[in-house]
Amino acid sequence: MQDAEGGLRTLTVVRQERSLGAARDLEFGLGLLAQAKTGRIGPTLRLYRPKPTVAFGQRDARLPGFEAAAEACRVHGFEPLVRKAGGRAAAYHEGTLVVDHVEPHTDAIAGSKGRFGFFGELLAEALRSAGVQAAVGEIPGEYCPGEFSVHGTGTGDARHQVKLIGTAQRVVAGGWLFSSVIVVENSAPIRSVLTDSYEALGLDWDPSTAGAVDDLVPGLDVKAIEGAVLATYAAHASLQYAEFGSYAGFESVKA
Repeated sequence: MQDAEGGLRTLTVVRQERSLGAARDLEFGLGLLAQAKTGRIGPTLRLYRPKPTVAFGQRDARLPGFEAAAEACRVHGFEPLVRKAGGRAAAYHEGTLVVDHVEPHTDAIAGSKGRFGFFGELLAEALRSAGVQAAVGEIPGEYCPGEFSVHGTGTGDARHQVKLIGTAQRVVAGGWLFSSVIVVENSAPIRSVLTDSYEALGLDWDPSTAGAVDDLVPGLDVKAIEGAVLATYAAHASLQYAEFGSYAGFESVKA
């Protein structure tokens, strides 16, 4: 991540201390993108812990079992939403860390695939710095499968691999939003809600692939992983910090 003069690009880090609610958290990311594509904000990194949410893909919403899947989410205490990005249903809650990276870009489409690879490796590096055996790549049977998912391997069993990070991207004329969900703590509710919602949708997957960082390295928490992510980013960009309140209202502007 370099600027036009070859130096480290400045990236503004915004910590959102409390969730705005499942739907508003998603909308806020789109609001940031709308501001970035018009040049009102520069490269920005937003970090937050979300409310229990299952974000369905557009294809999921068209399946006959979608309403039953949505109801299963509510029974488990998760709010069902349909995101604008592709992919299948992904679940997250307060034990996860969401990282939204937004940047203005004159030709955002051209680098879209490369972004998946770059940020997948960056986040895997962050997890490795915290002691997790992490790598980029889809594992058989994972939920919301993706070529650039980040998975972790158990220290006692190399065959035990779990998905730890899912990524999604939205590209518009003038900018991009790259969103990553890192599952850090308390994987059991995520596994349970995905089991019931995927069953309702008629989608096959292997529940054993749904895990969290602390399943592999007990004692790691969201705060520790946030620190690892920021330290890894700091090797690629010059970080500055801003108060979340200065960005209030951005979710009302859609990208």
